[in-house]
Amino acid sequence: MQITEETGSTGGRYIARLDGVEAEMTYSRASPQLVIIDHTGVPDSLRGKGVGQALALHAVEAARAGGWKIIALCPFFKAQAQRNPEWRDVVS
Repeated sequence: MQITEETGSTGGRYIARLDGVEAEMTYSRASPQLVIIDHTGVPDSLRGKGVGQALALHAVEAARAGGWKIIALCPFFKAQAQRNPEWRDVVS
């Protein structure tokens, strides 16, 4: 699975492509040190294949590499963060 990123002036999205289908996790940048994950969209055809988890992990790794924190507004990302206490270093 390939994960890419599209960025704009106030946010962006991580995009996972698998079997010709696209899933996304969108975020808003509140400040240079703070990102708000606000939505995860995984089409039915990709459910159960770990795509959402891969997007969440990618966001955490990007935050660690970039030195910023994440606020989880997206219910899916919030649930993943609760299941992964090792993410507490970047998830508020």
